[in-house]
Amino acid sequence: MSHSASGAGSTPYAGIFPIAPTPFTESGELDIAGQRRVLDCMIDQGVDGICILANYSEQFLLSDDERNALLDVCLTHVAGRVPVIVTCSHFSTRIAEERSRMAAAAGAAMLMLMPPYHGTGLRADETGMLQHFARIAEAVSIPIMVQDAPLSGVALSVAFLVRLALEVPTVRYFKIEVPGAAAKLRSLIEAGGDAIQGPFDGEESITLMADLDAGATGTMPSALLPDLIKPVLKHHRAGRRKDAIASYARILPLINYENRQCGLRATKTVMAAGGVIKSDAVRHPLEALHPATRAGLLELAAELDPLALRWGK
Repeated sequence: MSHSASGAGSTPYAGIFPIAPTPFTESGELDIAGQRRVLDCMIDQGVDGICILANYSEQFLLSDDERNALLDVCLTHVAGRVPVIVTCSHFSTRIAEERSRMAAAAGAAMLMLMPPYHGTGLRADETGMLQHFARIAEAVSIPIMVQDAPLSGVALSVAFLVRLALEVPTVRYFKIEVPGAAAKLRSLIEAGGDAIQGPFDGEESITLMADLDAGATGTMPSALLPDLIKPVLKHHRAGRRKDAIASYARILPLINYENRQCGLRATKTVMAAGGVIKSDAVRHPLEALHPATRAGLLELAAELDPLALRWGK
């Protein structure tokens, strides 16, 4: 589902918005040419939008200069072909504001932010979180997606998320990827009503059917197999439930293997095997997949033949 805007009176963003991986060379430098190929491959996968600089983009292993370079490269290369969501999370409200201004100026369609956290102990209370998002919303006018993920260690209640949507007008999108995501999505939609324009799930779409049944209108998986996930959304939206279930059942073993065995490395490994990027390198302290894990991943992928496994061949 595509459209040109997501403000009041326009069609909300919906569909499949995968996260773009950040390719590195074998020596650990940014592979800018590879990044452009990743984006082209994702657009060919039929995505409804792309999210950059997220956790699955290894944003926690990038310098500020590298973030800025990737922001420019990605927005310039996508050139409006699909909407781009830019992740701007930071514990510092000031830095999150600066990142958000840069993203909006570069042409981002939306921002994604986790609640402010640092390490295992630094958290903001609900008043601080509300102020954090409100200040970012004052700095930029584009929509904001709140990422509700276990990585932050912050418990975001449905009541608080609804309050956030009601008090900060541009906070309209919510990526829910916590245990029991479907139940939380259902409660959020029921409690927030029209203020919840974009209920999304994440976590590689591993609970997609339950989340769609709960009312999710979008999903944010990796870039491993969005071309094979998209039919699930199409069938479900059209009321073809049996087709949606069959499509989902077919791809779930690969999604499960990605989620439980590989994490962010899965997309890189498949894209390297498919000639999209030259290397599936990750930066230390992350480690390459064990050869047996890599073989298991590629075996499952070969059965499904996602575009990423053949795009560059």
